[in-house]
Amino acid sequence: MRSPVFIAGAGIISAIGNDIAGNLAALESEAAGMGEMQFLRSVHRHKLPVAEVKMNNAALAERAGMSADIGRAALLSAVAAKEALRNAAIDNLSTWRTGFISANTIGGMDKTEDFFKDFLHHPHQGRLRNLVHHECGAVTELVADQLGIKNYISTISTACSSSANAIFFAARLIRQGMLDIVVAGGTDALTRFTLNGFNTLMIVDQQFCQPFDENRRGLNLGEGAGYIVLVSEKVARTLLHQPVCTLSGYCNANDAYHQTASSPDGTGSYLAMKGALEQSGLRPGDIDYINLHGTGTNNNDIAEGTAIKMLFEGYYPPMSSTKSFTGHTLGASGGIEAVFAMLSIQHGLIYPNLRLETPMKELPFMPEKQFRKGVPVRHVLSNSFGFGGNCSSLIFSKI
Repeated sequence: MRSPVFIAGAGIISAIGNDIAGNLAALESEAAGMGEMQFLRSVHRHKLPVAEVKMNNAALAERAGMSADIGRAALLSAVAAKEALRNAAIDNLSTWRTGFISANTIGGMDKTEDFFKDFLHHPHQGRLRNLVHHECGAVTELVADQLGIKNYISTISTACSSSANAIFFAARLIRQGMLDIVVAGGTDALTRFTLNGFNTLMIVDQQFCQPFDENRRGLNLGEGAGYIVLVSEKVARTLLHQPVCTLSGYCNANDAYHQTASSPDGTGSYLAMKGALEQSGLRPGDIDYINLHGTGTNNNDIAEGTAIKMLFEGYYPPMSSTKSFTGHTLGASGGIEAVFAMLSIQHGLIYPNLRLETPMKELPFMPEKQFRKGVPVRHVLSNSFGFGGNCSSLIFSKI
């Protein structure tokens, strides 16, 4: 029998809130985080809505206890990871073998962009220090130092499935007896590089996105960070508060179909969900809520929907895409949505799929349109499907 991996705490910052309480309030009031750019400087400012965290770098740095000169992704990461550890309330963290596994896709790209703005016009100008934390691993190391975690540090960057992969890698390390505690999840900040890249693919919506709607037009990019604290059974017995849930199943699959598109028959999505169910020992009918990957693009939603149609035929649980609130936060999405999954179990919540008007004609189900609370939620399936066919699913189960 597999040893359980418990979720002892969580932390989050997103476009709809700066902590768990703020995010919960926005989800219940159905308040989306999209709007006109305030902090990102882009020629698309008045054309493409984004889901920005409502704090500038100076305010984030003060909250994180770090310098405002480092990249925004690191600041977001520190804020969410510190909340996760406070939420877990683990005494004497240093007495346990503790790891930090963090995902991101852009590293310190925002600071690199600032450098090249000056450098391209004047090769002898530009602040070279802006390049120091460019690569993805630097973000993780900066935050690990802030958290005082030294036993094991690793960075995952597998596009939009990054955070989900970080979380189940953490679970594997605990189950193999290599670590006792792991803070796992991910972070990403908005940059011109990512916005221009997705816009070039012609999958960015000029309006607020409508995931799983027949008339969907594309995604809205967002930013933020989300982390959960995974602990072994030995650690769980010492906690002041009983953990809410376990990570009961996880799976990564790859359909190897295309660099940026999902296979239209949902092969990767289907294999990831099926594998997570098999590992957890659950059946499709046991799932009480699905947090959809649900980006709002034509290709993604039909691929994921087709996979759900195959796997859950005869029983379709409540489901929704919370990216209709937060935007697509890329490397942070799996971490943010893991926090939402934990909160769904803890408080009995079903989140709405905002702006859903017309059901997709190819699918026999329709995501939820209203916020519901007090619902018995025992098992949540959370999907994160990335570029390159890298598909991951996580299952969280109530204790």
